[in-house]
Amino acid sequence: MAGLMRQALHSVRGAVKQLVVGHHRRSRVVLFSDTTLRDGEQMPGATLEPEEKLRIALALEAAGVHSLDAGFPASSPADVLAIQKMVGRVKRPVLTALCRTVKGDVDAAEQALAGNPVHKRGVSLFVGTSPLHRQHKLQKTEAEILKLIAETVSYAAERFAIVAFSPEDASRTEVPFLCECYRQAITAGATTIGFPDTVGILTPEKAAEFIRRIQDGVPNIERALLAVHFHNDLGLAVANTLACIAEGANVVQCTVGGIGERAGNASLEEVAMALALHQDQYGRAGKIDTTKLAPLCELVSELTGIAISPMKPISGANIFATEAGIHQDGLLKNPDTYLPYRPEKVGAAGIRLVLGRHSGRRAVAHRLKEIGVADPTEAQIAAVLDGIKRLPKGAAIDDATLRGLLESDSSSAESSADTIPTSVSRVAV
Repeated sequence: MAGLMRQALHSVRGAVKQLVVGHHRRSRVVLFSDTTLRDGEQMPGATLEPEEKLRIALALEAAGVHSLDAGFPASSPADVLAIQKMVGRVKRPVLTALCRTVKGDVDAAEQALAGNPVHKRGVSLFVGTSPLHRQHKLQKTEAEILKLIAETVSYAAERFAIVAFSPEDASRTEVPFLCECYRQAITAGATTIGFPDTVGILTPEKAAEFIRRIQDGVPNIERALLAVHFHNDLGLAVANTLACIAEGANVVQCTVGGIGERAGNASLEEVAMALALHQDQYGRAGKIDTTKLAPLCELVSELTGIAISPMKPISGANIFATEAGIHQDGLLKNPDTYLPYRPEKVGAAGIRLVLGRHSGRRAVAHRLKEIGVADPTEAQIAAVLDGIKRLPKGAAIDDATLRGLLESDSSSAESSADTIPTSVSRVAV
């Protein structure tokens, strides 16, 4: 009787899983899975304390991510503590823990996630599948790898309703074997299969081709979601992610600011904004609140100590700044003339007109009004602009500098007033 009841419960759980998977597949919504707290933290120098991870997790929740790769419990007590801090506090996203295809790792994840609702906790299992990993890292045959996948995914599925499986170094794995790994994982109970470009070698065209071949080559793929995870070693992680979205990937895994090992991961904010701006192309939406993106990037930068490049899309200091006179003139007339999107769209502070050697009269006049010169004359504007262009390279052009240039112009004008009339009177005489 007990055996029949377990079988019945297993059958019911399986049916519920398939309903959830089917719902997500039909919705065509792109689900964002963030791995800042796990893969992002693997970046040298980006170590986070458990309380800091909680702060980022709450900010990611506010931004609308679907799931959080919260850590690797078997790797360190700090990861366990960080996950436990999130349990009961981070409520909307699914919290997942990374595991090797080792039953002990699954047990560690179960302990770390204890107390989180069944439908809000999961595990992500991985094992190397490429010839390099099989031969040099694991010393295992294809058959041994497949057996390992079947046994550990099945073990995880008995303990978690949400189980993801990813073949490490998938982009260098033979496609027929890759598809067989996925088939085995889904049969064993995986609800998500991941395609990781572990060493970041793919181009968008090749990434898309992999997704097509996986969809064609895995007979039971309708029973699982398809996720992608790209590294940025060629600077193509975002482009590869978007290419896979176009091919029907259900889940995209990213990090805030693109931080991560080596050259980093696909940048969450860049993928989210590209998707938001080009829904006509992709025909799909992501449930990310884009107004949270810039503050989210700033928070991660503050807590990890990894500075944001001035040229970084979405969050860089120069994204809404310009020194060029033509651009400044256009932005003052209508911000859309030289912006792909308004600062408020991503929660940024606003447009910044930087005064420098390339600035024009209109920007100078605008800035003079901001510092209290109610109606600057053309002569004042021209004098300040000329003074700016004469400043040495790297000189700070702040309010004090502008006032100094104005005073210098006034002094010159007074000096001229003292000398010019005398000269004129002499001529008149």
